[in-house]
Amino acid sequence: MKAQDMSEALFHDVVRDRHSVRSFLPAPVPAALLRSVLEDAQRSPSNCNTQPWQVHIVSGAKRDALSQAILAADEAGRFTLDFSFDLEDFDGVYRQRARDQGAAYYQAIGVAREATQERRTAARYNLEFFGAPHVALLFMPKVGDSVRVAADIGMYAQTFLLALTAHGLGGIPQTMLGMYADTIREVLGIDPSSKMLFGISFGYPDRSAAANRYRIGKVPIEQSVTFHT
Repeated sequence: MKAQDMSEALFHDVVRDRHSVRSFLPAPVPAALLRSVLEDAQRSPSNCNTQPWQVHIVSGAKRDALSQAILAADEAGRFTLDFSFDLEDFDGVYRQRARDQGAAYYQAIGVAREATQERRTAARYNLEFFGAPHVALLFMPKVGDSVRVAADIGMYAQTFLLALTAHGLGGIPQTMLGMYADTIREVLGIDPSSKMLFGISFGYPDRSAAANRYRIGKVPIEQSVTFHT
């Protein structure tokens, strides 16, 4: 196989192997391996090379303290989003896709639709980082309407997620963590001028977990792409 063909095949495999991991092994990622992932992610593109991502990696005792603080904020109903998010704002096919994903996940972990308390427990597992030993919290400066900077953060996050996969790790982007931005800033001592977009819990996937054995499908490109010739 030619070097170019091999490179294309490897990229193809990494892109298709990447998925949202919702159960992790407790073993921490070695520092050298984590640094390699972060160096890959640092190659992400950004508007005018501004590189606006402000990444906070939380592990160990601080990770545990942060999880407890977020769980307490959730119990108290203390939601502090820097950017709005509500699934009810989506309509049509977008809302249906979200519902399909939720239904597939709960079915995979054996939680019935009518099991309200079990669903709440499963949802709050987000705030325990799905058992991951690490979480990357993605902050950004507020510039204009923030849309362009948020797009840069999204490109960084995708590169980070692909780098995790390429190194035998896994991660899950979590919008839900952004609903506790003030709590996270307080625990980590982050300046209020830094705005939180979302977090990515990551580590070694627990491949035996039911949550990691299902895959949600992607629509054909014909539903997303228009060709103009």
